[in-house]
Amino acid sequence: MARPNRRTRRKPMAEINVVPYIDVMLVLLVIFMITAPMLTQGVDVELPAGNAAPIEDTQSEVLVASITAEGKYFVDIGGEQESLSLDELKDKVSKVIAQNPSLPVLVRGDRSVTYGEVIGLMVALQGAGVPNVGLVTEPEAP
Repeated sequence: MARPNRRTRRKPMAEINVVPYIDVMLVLLVIFMITAPMLTQGVDVELPAGNAAPIEDTQSEVLVASITAEGKYFVDIGGEQESLSLDELKDKVSKVIAQNPSLPVLVRGDRSVTYGEVIGLMVALQGAGVPNVGLVTEPEAP
């Protein structure tokens, strides 16, 4: 009779079970698919198209002042959106700029808004102490 050797070595298994990794990946995929549409910021504005080079994003936080086709003003500061009158917008922006003077300010104006209304918004921002204002456009279709 052959005695079983207590010191027999097992061969190392060279396979990795990837099923748990696939399960985790699918759960993360579903989570990102659900949350991605919620992360879009801004008011629904139909932007004009322009062939301009994009501005390099040096800061992650930006103040965005928007005017809709109905003439409503919105301000977006770090993900918070509020509908305000032009005077309220000016006061709020002046407080934010007083705390952070280097904060970039962008204007989003709907395509159907008149030039005068956009200029009125830019004058209000200038009165709030904003030194430079950027205009947001959509890239032109090729």
